[in-house]
Amino acid sequence: MGEWPSQAVNDFRGRLLPETGTPVGYAALIAAYGLAIPLPPRLTAIAERHHPVATTAWNMLTPRHRPASTLAAQLTFAIKWEGVDLSVLAQLFRVLAPDTIADLVRATPTGAFARRIWFLYEWMTGDRLDLPDAGKVRLVDVVDPNQQFALADGEVSTRHRVVNNLPGTPRFCPMIRRSPVLVAAAAKKLDERARGQIGRVRPDLVARAAAFLLLNDSKSSFAIEGEQPSSTRAIRWGQAIAEAGQTRLSLPEFDRLQRIVIGDARFVRLGLRDEGGFVGVHDRETGDPIPDHVSARAQDLEDLLTGLVDYAARTLQGGHDPVAAAAALAFGFVYIHPYVDGNGRLHRWLIHHVLAAAAYNPPGLVFPVSAAILRHLDTYRSVLESYSRPLLSEIEWRRTSSGNVEVLNDTADYYRFFDATAHAEFLYACVEQTIEQDLPAEVAFLEAFDRFSLGVQEIVDMPADQVELLQKFLQQNDGRLSQRARTREFAALTADETAQVEQLYRDSFRAEQ
Repeated sequence: MGEWPSQAVNDFRGRLLPETGTPVGYAALIAAYGLAIPLPPRLTAIAERHHPVATTAWNMLTPRHRPASTLAAQLTFAIKWEGVDLSVLAQLFRVLAPDTIADLVRATPTGAFARRIWFLYEWMTGDRLDLPDAGKVRLVDVVDPNQQFALADGEVSTRHRVVNNLPGTPRFCPMIRRSPVLVAAAAKKLDERARGQIGRVRPDLVARAAAFLLLNDSKSSFAIEGEQPSSTRAIRWGQAIAEAGQTRLSLPEFDRLQRIVIGDARFVRLGLRDEGGFVGVHDRETGDPIPDHVSARAQDLEDLLTGLVDYAARTLQGGHDPVAAAAALAFGFVYIHPYVDGNGRLHRWLIHHVLAAAAYNPPGLVFPVSAAILRHLDTYRSVLESYSRPLLSEIEWRRTSSGNVEVLNDTADYYRFFDATAHAEFLYACVEQTIEQDLPAEVAFLEAFDRFSLGVQEIVDMPADQVELLQKFLQQNDGRLSQRARTREFAALTADETAQVEQLYRDSFRAEQ
């Protein structure tokens, strides 16, 4: 063990503080025990003045909040003020002797924080401490639901007298802080807004809008990967998206979905990776890997994915916020990166799965989240890299003969436990955009098209496919038929009919435009 931070500093492991302060809580534990983990997105420090300024990266507290320089004081402070950080605790519990935790609990056996720490130690390590059961004391939640997203319906641990409202299991359990952004987003009740919108729309329009949004999401998911799929492939993946949420997740189900998304598997290995993996490029001269992200080790994949499957079931049954759960599950999957190819599209499919399973979106309607992501690719990549880039420095690897990477240290916990707050904030923004913009826009378009189609039939008898072509020509040329359309595809229209059609288009699509 090193020393507890006792001097005020201006930076901590390269992260600048907004003002001079002494790192405490999880930061102090990381420093004192030399824990090798990516820094949590938000740390805490004690400022030198009584009116400090907090930031998204630092919670600055006043001198009166300063904890003592002991394990019990710093660990209790961390859980009280920063919530449950499983990534730090996993590393910490590995370096602490069991008797150290047992002594901490014995000092205050009925204390709420001591019992939470005791439960977390046994839950994460699987080891039973030499302690009697807590007895008759008031139940406390393991996770403070005012600080972090947790299950609404957890289970009681009679040994520790706590309610286990953790969203996952020791195999996979990302945590999400209740940031001001997420508190505001959850309060909007976007699922109720969507159902309210749909309830005011004719069922036939809803069905047509749903079909378009589904195909749009499928194409957008491929586009994010830089691919332009054939119509058949896009439709097939769209059908898989439409079925999301209807069956329980499993490893065979992931394999089935990968086969659908890949299509032609002659040049891609199907099934879980049997070697290392990374996202990045190779050095042109040496062929050495230059990773932007290093994936989980092949030997850890089944255990991690089993944890991911359990997380999906547990959050659904326990009443977890669906958007928050979808973010943790989907981004956790893509960080694990279990397949050689197809991970990105499966990661976005998981968003649909969680939302559909929780009945968050209206029945039969898919929120085109991938389309929203495609419009905000830079932000999406920044969110992905908010964890994957800091993680790189903690992974030891070497090049294999095939130009791949072989991970040399135990990295499984890096993929089990991470802070998914930024990921949930991003996903909530995408969901809101689909509900407030994409869905109304598509319904408005269909209503306008129906007005236009009916009006065209009053001017001239025209097949439906020609009406669609006519509308596309007018849309592409700001409401006027081009010279080409007048002389070729719609040469049969008289000048008067053409003028009527152009005016009809402007009248029909005025509100939609």
